[in-house]
Amino acid sequence: MREPKEVLARLNQSAFRRRIRLEQREVDYLNRKGIETVLRHAADFVEQRLAAAAPVNDGKQTPWRNHPVFVAQHATATCCRGCLEKWHAIPRRRPLDAGEKAYIVEVIKAWLELHAPP
Repeated sequence: MREPKEVLARLNQSAFRRRIRLEQREVDYLNRKGIETVLRHAADFVEQRLAAAAPVNDGKQTPWRNHPVFVAQHATATCCRGCLEKWHAIPRRRPLDAGEKAYIVEVIKAWLELHAPP
């Protein structure tokens, strides 16, 4: 797996991914809860929505708004198994291992640190 900053640089080449931004309510939530709590949420979302070999509603399981992790998942192409395969070379149709789950959370963290105003 690539380094999160390398992945973010590659994702920044996508006009679609580059346009995705946090709205004020997501920034406020992040500031109110703190990065560590939000990253625990990220780990929970990855486990519940992505970890299975065939996640329920794959490709549509990640909302677009109302939580900073959801926005970051779309911006970082960690929103569904198809995007994980295309952008991160994490194959579909098998459960994610612990290293892959941790990597996904690290990519989300790197994006949030770059895009969330202090």
